[in-house]
Amino acid sequence: MRDLFINASYLGASALFILGLRSMTRPEAARRGMQQAALGMLFAIVGTMVSAEIVDYRFAIGGMVLGTVIGYPLGMWVPMTAMPQRIAISLTFSALAATLVGIAEYYTDITDHGTLERFKMGAIGFEVLLGSITVGGTLVAAGKLQEWLPSKPLTYRGQNLFNALVAALTIGLFIYLVVNPANPAAFALMIAGAVVLGVMLVLPIGGADMPVVVALLNSYSGLAACATGFAIDNQILIISGALDGASGFILSMLMSKAMNRSFSNVLFGAFGSETKAVASKSSGETSVSPISLEDAAMQLGYAQLVIVIPGYGMAVAQAQHAVRELGEIIEKRGGEVKYAVHPVAGRMPGHMNVLLAEADVPYDKLYDMEEINSEFERADVALVIGANDVVNPAARSDKSSPIYGMPILDADKAKSVIVLKRGMAAGFAGIENALFYDKRCRMLFGDAKISLTGLIGEIKNV
Repeated sequence: MRDLFINASYLGASALFILGLRSMTRPEAARRGMQQAALGMLFAIVGTMVSAEIVDYRFAIGGMVLGTVIGYPLGMWVPMTAMPQRIAISLTFSALAATLVGIAEYYTDITDHGTLERFKMGAIGFEVLLGSITVGGTLVAAGKLQEWLPSKPLTYRGQNLFNALVAALTIGLFIYLVVNPANPAAFALMIAGAVVLGVMLVLPIGGADMPVVVALLNSYSGLAACATGFAIDNQILIISGALDGASGFILSMLMSKAMNRSFSNVLFGAFGSETKAVASKSSGETSVSPISLEDAAMQLGYAQLVIVIPGYGMAVAQAQHAVRELGEIIEKRGGEVKYAVHPVAGRMPGHMNVLLAEADVPYDKLYDMEEINSEFERADVALVIGANDVVNPAARSDKSSPIYGMPILDADKAKSVIVLKRGMAAGFAGIENALFYDKRCRMLFGDAKISLTGLIGEIKNV
């Protein structure tokens, strides 16, 4: 009866995980998808808690309490601007959990039986190897995103050779342990090598590529959980780990495509470096053209079509509610407002979608890059709010630019462009934006939320 209940709980959890992933493919159903996934996790926990293998509930209950104490603040109090690094830290915890389970299983079997079956050793070794790489990599990724570490690539002479040697040593130890499991020293050395490899793989990657790296590390974490399931014969870990691993890999592929980048280029290309290569300026201008609040309000107030392009600057200023209010005022005056969302706007996939949804911007007004690019030519104003690299025309024209070939939003094709920006700092890719020097572009400097509030007041008086 107990086994039937456990299997039913795991089956329900698996179904809810799949339904949750499916729901999150549509913005209007994303919240329901998260609720389904959370309910699935509850089913998985309940099924695990009744397992006969739990001999002392104090540690299990203590672990759940500790997880709640850590998880609640991470979910409720971390601002949206810090969500990418929060996700990286969460991946550290999940990978660490898989690694610790593998370590415990290894030493328990070695102590009790003196050795392990090769299949089980392979599963444990794979889980610990990927889990340790993920722990090292996600800690560095979180540090770069939080700017505890420099976001620029940290490179040194012979780094690829060193990384290859560490990788060869670690994989060699893994193969050796599959053949000769009863060697705790080699097992510990493999773990240390994997952590070092994770750190060294992410250090040379620039901040602009961190979202792709986090997605890829998420895939590693899922595969480690899947291997854990094989090691301890737990079906829900196998299913959920496989789902996580596959979805993380697909997401990283989609993000790389959106940036016109290959995995090898992400891992070894040192994108986002210190080099401040000035993109070619489309009209030969050498300085930007500012615009007053009054003139910007006049343009927006009489525009027939305004396309809003949100970016990380909007998140930093927490200006999403002001964006929605501005859009409503323009629409009341007879204009049309659309929101163009680039796949890698912000610092994680869906960052802008979540912020705009939080401000009650209707889902049907949010457009992907492929849907909206053809609309820019008829737009009276493209309003860029804190975005940079995703509207940089150098991606189309400057072969020397590190973002050359990256699909962008065609803001420069609008009749006029207004950019809300604090200053002239380069974007995450570390290069200047040719759009800012275009003769049709005007810069409204200052905090985005304050500027938008001022625009709202001025439009009301137009």
